[in-house]
Amino acid sequence: MDTRSPALTAAPQNVAERVAVPVLAAVSVSHLLNDLIQSLLPAIYPILKESFRLDFGQIGLLTLTFQITASLLQPVVGYYTDRRPRPFSLVVGMGFSLVGLLILSQAHTFPMLLLGAALVGLGSSVFHPESSRVARMASGGQHGMAQSVFQVGGNAGTAIGPLLAAFIVVPMGQPSIAWFSIVALLAMIILFNVGRWYQAKLVALKDKSRPEAVKPVHSRKRIAWAITILMLLVFSKNFYTASITSYFTFYLMAKFQLTVQDAQVYLFVFLGAIAAGTVLGGPIGDRIGRKYVIWISILGVLPFTLALPYANLFWTGVLSIVIGLILSSAFSAILVYATELVPGRVGVISGLFFGLSFGMGGLGAALLGELADKTSIETVYHVCSFLPAIGLLTYFLPHEKPKGREG
Repeated sequence: MDTRSPALTAAPQNVAERVAVPVLAAVSVSHLLNDLIQSLLPAIYPILKESFRLDFGQIGLLTLTFQITASLLQPVVGYYTDRRPRPFSLVVGMGFSLVGLLILSQAHTFPMLLLGAALVGLGSSVFHPESSRVARMASGGQHGMAQSVFQVGGNAGTAIGPLLAAFIVVPMGQPSIAWFSIVALLAMIILFNVGRWYQAKLVALKDKSRPEAVKPVHSRKRIAWAITILMLLVFSKNFYTASITSYFTFYLMAKFQLTVQDAQVYLFVFLGAIAAGTVLGGPIGDRIGRKYVIWISILGVLPFTLALPYANLFWTGVLSIVIGLILSSAFSAILVYATELVPGRVGVISGLFFGLSFGMGGLGAALLGELADKTSIETVYHVCSFLPAIGLLTYFLPHEKPKGREG
C-alpha cells in the first residue's frame, strides 16, 4: 500500500493554477530571515577569534559543525515530509535557530559555541526542504521563477547578516547576538501563517481525484549519473563560496590592511551581488533551459576567479561583484533541473541539494582553514580559483525536454 500523501504524487503544476504571490513572498521573506541568522556565525568570526583565541582550524570546525548538522538532516527531513507533510514543522525548525542564537550570545567556551552553531544548523535542516516545497506548490507551474524568488530571499539575508553584524555585534560584543532572536521570532510568526496555507492546500488536494503519477523521462542509470554531475557542480560552487563567506574578511584584512568593519562591507557587497544574480537564474532557465544557465554560471565564472588573487583592492571589489552575479544563478537552475529529473520527490531532492550545499560549504571551510594555517590566507584563493573548471562536466548532463509552458 502506498502511504504517501495524495498531495505529493500530484504533478506540481496541478497544485495551483496561478502563482500564489502572497505565499511565495512569505517563504522568500522567511528565507531572508533564516539565512540572515545563519550568516551571523561567519560574520562574527573575527570577534570570536580574538575573544576565544581561536585558530583558523577551529573557525573551520565551527562552520563544519553548523553545515554538517544542516546537511546530514536535510535529505532525511525531505524524505519524511515527501511521505507525511508537516506544515508546521517550519515553525519548530525556526525555534531551534532561536535557541541556538541565545546560546551563541552567552557562550563562554568553545564547546558551547559548537552547540549554538549546531542548533542553528538544525533549524536550517528543517526549513530548507519544506519551504522549497511550499515555493514549488505556490509557483503555478513557473518553477524556475518561484525557486529564484525563494532563493533571492535567502541570499539577501546572507548579505544583510554580515552588515548588521558589523554595525551591531562588532561594537556591542557577543551578547548583542541575542537581539537577533527577534528575527527568529518574526520568522516563526510568518511561517505559522504559511503553515496554515500549506495545511489548507493539503486538505483541498485530498478532496480531488488522484492524478496519474509522472514518470521520469530518463533511465535510472542516466538519472543517477546526472545527479552525480549536479552534485559535483554544487561542490564546485559551494566550496568556492565557502572561501569567500568564511575567509574573505581575513583575506582583505591581511592583504590590504582593512579594518574589520571595512572588510565586512566588501563581504556585504559580494553577498549582495549573489542575491541580485539569483533573480536571473530561474526565469532565464524557464525560457532557455536549465542546462544553459548551469554552463554559464559555473564555467563562465572561471576567468574571474583566476584573476582575483592577483587584483588590487579596487579590482578585488569589482571581481567579487562579477563572481557573485554569475555564480549565484547556478543553484536555482540545478535544483529545478534535479526535481524535473525525479518527479514527485521535491522534498528529498531539495533536502539532498540544500544539504549538499551546506555540507560542501562546511567541509570547504574546515579544509581551507587548515590550508590557511599551514600556508597563508592568500594561498586559499589561489587554490580555489580553479574550482569552477569542474563546470566542464555540464557537457555530460542529459538534454532537457523541449521547452514549453510547464503548467
